[in-house]
Amino acid sequence: MRKNLYLIIISFSLVSCYTYQVKKPVDPLVDNKAGSKNSTTIANKTPTQTDNVISERQSPNLPQTPAPINIQEKLAPNKNVRIDVDGKAYKVIVDKWEGDSLVAHPVRNAKKTLKFHKNQINAERIAEKRFSQPIADIITVVAYAGIGFLIYSLVR
Repeated sequence: MRKNLYLIIISFSLVSCYTYQVKKPVDPLVDNKAGSKNSTTIANKTPTQTDNVISERQSPNLPQTPAPINIQEKLAPNKNVRIDVDGKAYKVIVDKWEGDSLVAHPVRNAKKTLKFHKNQINAERIAEKRFSQPIADIITVVAYAGIGFLIYSLVR
């Protein structure tokens, strides 16, 4: 039982609340004022005009092309990111940009320098290191439950 308890304690000490997350592109927000103006204009129109306006709203929008992603803005100096270069994932800290080349070093090895051309980097798979609140909450609940179990075991 003690070996299992020690193994559990060690495994929880190795868990990190930080994860690499890909930023989702921001969708253009629909202006609420424009929607309210359309509803008032529909009330003032004749039934045939109203049918035309409603059918225009229900028609599917043309697929919007995503805005081009600027890799140099996403990979600013001193950012801790995970990038995908030619099918291989690297966890790096960005040092600087030299023209079209990214100069970075691996997270655990500051002495090693890596250079990647911006065309080699998959812009859709750039993940920034961020704090994950759900993981932190799970670790907190498990820690409280462990402390409660320990107190219960000592009292009994």
